[in-house]
Amino acid sequence: MVTVRNVTRRFDSGAGQVFALRGVSFEVRRGELTALKGRSGSGKTTLLNLVGGLDRPTSGEIELDGTGLTRLDEEGRLALRRERIGFVFQSFGLIPILSAAENVGVPMRLRRVPVREREERARTLLALVGLADHAQQRPGELSGGQQQRVAIARALANEPSLIIADEPTGQLDSETGRSVMELLRAVVRSEGVTALVATHDPALMELADRVVELADGRIVEAAPGASAPGAA
Repeated sequence: MVTVRNVTRRFDSGAGQVFALRGVSFEVRRGELTALKGRSGSGKTTLLNLVGGLDRPTSGEIELDGTGLTRLDEEGRLALRRERIGFVFQSFGLIPILSAAENVGVPMRLRRVPVREREERARTLLALVGLADHAQQRPGELSGGQQQRVAIARALANEPSLIIADEPTGQLDSETGRSVMELLRAVVRSEGVTALVATHDPALMELADRVVELADGRIVEAAPGASAPGAA
């Protein structure tokens, strides 16, 4: 599903050049939940931004389901993000004045999905994440775990092939965080999507099919997660 080949990302600063990624190569298999771990500053968010088409590498190649991201212009990357990638953020990223159902419907509005179809899809997705009874509540009326569930439903709105999540449990307590991660894993199975999740929580890595570790902008280890067949 995702192929990263010898990717480097360099930033220019007043003190010279800073390398966030140095020759990173790895793959994410279709239908797999891959956890990306590493200390703060290891390059996790930079790598997610590159895979998600939010940034361009200084060198190297990235492919998503056969499409070369590095060969797309800004308009092409925008279309790719809108149609094939769902994002889940640590800070939830919900619009405060909209209800849960309306937040889930935002990506479909951007694609001009008809109102009736949009509303039905939003209801279905909120039911999938266990929030069917909270569709009309606004983010401020929901707990942190519930808000992140809405964010996961929103990420699925346009039936993406890939979900990218950057520290999705970072603002949640450990029990709520684990339940959100379990939900994400269940969604990967039931919806047939692929997920790349950055996390620093060892308990959450146990739920992944595979764990890729970054340190100082380099891959230092790629291993099966505890939930992968034969991992034990």
